[in-house]
Amino acid sequence: MSFPPKAIVATLLVLALGSAVRSEATAQAPVETSPRTTAPPADNDVYALRGPAAAGDAKAQYALGNYYFRGRYLTLEHAEALTWYQKSADQGYAPAENQLGTMYEHGFGVVRNFKLALAYFRKAADQGYAPAQFNLGVMYESGNYGVKRDYKQAFAWYQKAADQNWSDGEREVAYFYQCGFAVKQDFAQALAWYRRSAGHGNAMAENQLGYFAEEGWGEPENYNEALSWYYKAADHGNDTAAENIGYMFQKGVGVATDYAKALDWYYEAAAHGNADAENQLGWMYQYGQGVKQDNANALAWYGLAADQGNVHGRNNLQAFCDELDERGDEECETGSSPITDAAIAQAQRRARMLDLRGRIDGLEADALDQEKQAYELEHTGEGKKDAITKIINAIGSVPAAKFRLHAEKDRDEAAHLRDELRQLESQDQLNAGVSER
Repeated sequence: MSFPPKAIVATLLVLALGSAVRSEATAQAPVETSPRTTAPPADNDVYALRGPAAAGDAKAQYALGNYYFRGRYLTLEHAEALTWYQKSADQGYAPAENQLGTMYEHGFGVVRNFKLALAYFRKAADQGYAPAQFNLGVMYESGNYGVKRDYKQAFAWYQKAADQNWSDGEREVAYFYQCGFAVKQDFAQALAWYRRSAGHGNAMAENQLGYFAEEGWGEPENYNEALSWYYKAADHGNDTAAENIGYMFQKGVGVATDYAKALDWYYEAAAHGNADAENQLGWMYQYGQGVKQDNANALAWYGLAADQGNVHGRNNLQAFCDELDERGDEECETGSSPITDAAIAQAQRRARMLDLRGRIDGLEADALDQEKQAYELEHTGEGKKDAITKIINAIGSVPAAKFRLHAEKDRDEAAHLRDELRQLESQDQLNAGVSER
């Protein structure tokens, strides 16, 4: 049995990707997922926003930036979002500063720049903006974003956000007490902070409370309470909790073994991209637990989990392929057997959609970088008329043209991917609910 691994993921208006809880494999060290979010836009009416934004209203500029940011995969208007966020941030509007930090941290339509990300987060955090304080905490905790890992600083920033009742900050304070990061390990304190976070509607905290009850950490072991918390978290959209419920029914942990219910919950978690649920579905198809044994479906589910970097899915896929190979079955090599689980097509489609969004963001960032280099080459000696400058400008115009050509190719490819994304999203809407309860 393992615990949800820590995953630093995108913040504002970006899907948070859950991580594993348990699998048919060796237990892992207890950790937890940590997505980041910021305040939602104030207004979605682009026409109503244009006037106030043009007149200099920072809130309207921020909301207009959100409008373009949300639609960037279909409109390819990354620059519009950045422009309006920048105008708002230039007036010291903390939500816009925080969002610019997010964009530079992850390279959303800009060239990735951790130094700028940290600077924007700090500007917003110094104004007392809780989401930015939380984001700084994540940067210092991870040590992967241009700063050295520093649990004391991370905890201090999480505490600042938690003191403002920011539920993600409360949850992270709980997590630090749970693991003993920068503070003495204290399950009682962890429970108190998880309960406070759950009281503010945090589904991840609800899931953690379920795990504490199941394991008997800081309180007597109580499977009924665990299941109750998991149900709450799952109802609030937490796919890790849905996977936990599936595991309890699959293994008969505190409940009677019920493969049908286990499958039902695994399908729900897998529909949201939960790699552990995908791995468990592979296991159930491999061994015929609640379903007819099916090698092709088992391999497909293991493959989906492995494609997300899930260690258990990757190991199970390899072990199953080795087993089939020893039998003389070449199914892993040929993939000739038909897949009969309709939910697999949905999971594959959603994984592709996620990949396309990331590639579109990356292509836009690359295009911007190419254009920046072209501009610098073309304006090396701007304002100067001496002979040397003229020579430099003449020489620079050749590579500048190449940079602009590369930028154009990147944007053409992004447009092609945008068309594929549109088609997949239309299919997904038509087939929505195929694997839900």
